[in-house]
Amino acid sequence: MSETQSTFAEHKRKTVETAEFTEDGRYKRKIRSFVLRTGRLSDFQKNAMNENWTEYGLEYQKTPFDFVEIFGNHNPVILEIGFGMGKSLVEMAKQNPNKNYVGIEVHTPGVGACIAYAVEKNVKNLRVICHDATEILRDCIADNALSGLQLFFPDPWHKAKHHKRRIVQPHFIANIVKRLQVGGFIHMATDWENYAEHMLEVLKNTHELRNTSADNNYIPRPDFRPLTKFEQRGHRLGHGVWDLYFIKN
Repeated sequence: MSETQSTFAEHKRKTVETAEFTEDGRYKRKIRSFVLRTGRLSDFQKNAMNENWTEYGLEYQKTPFDFVEIFGNHNPVILEIGFGMGKSLVEMAKQNPNKNYVGIEVHTPGVGACIAYAVEKNVKNLRVICHDATEILRDCIADNALSGLQLFFPDPWHKAKHHKRRIVQPHFIANIVKRLQVGGFIHMATDWENYAEHMLEVLKNTHELRNTSADNNYIPRPDFRPLTKFEQRGHRLGHGVWDLYFIKN
């Protein structure tokens, strides 16, 4: 293996970028690089990235992705932001071969694990991005290009003084809605009730969206959303989980 190949994953780990926002969630300024401090990239994860990035990885670019060219078909494209270790995303892609999935995750151990699991399951309708989601949405996703957005268990930033850091803000949802096709969905889930209430308020106040909940709040966990290890652990501890599912008018 060449030196370039062997160091690709480590380079990714050291150059993942993050954005800064104003208090209302607006993109504030140019992203800056930082070294992730959330776990070592194992040799297994590193090798999965090094050996399979050409097939599974997408790089940030300043023009919108051509998903027909990327996937070789016209199937609907679903974007998931923050897929963690990627197991549930791979399972969903495996179960729905007539849909294309794109996952964004800044933590490279999760990216490596997701790619490795996709290879194991021979999943072909999945691509992953290791980059800040704000820039991907701004530059790489065309308007009306997505049939769905999934955001499962994002960082709740549970302290009140940190609520402004939550990804679900009016401006973020407005950006998502622009990139959704009519009839496209936004599906979110969280195990923090306060964050669920915040998500619900933001989504309900977005006039282009309608709630699929019969009582205009949350829905039961749908069968098509696989349980994550994180969620299973929460269930054992008695934590609640709130799912929200909205459709673009």
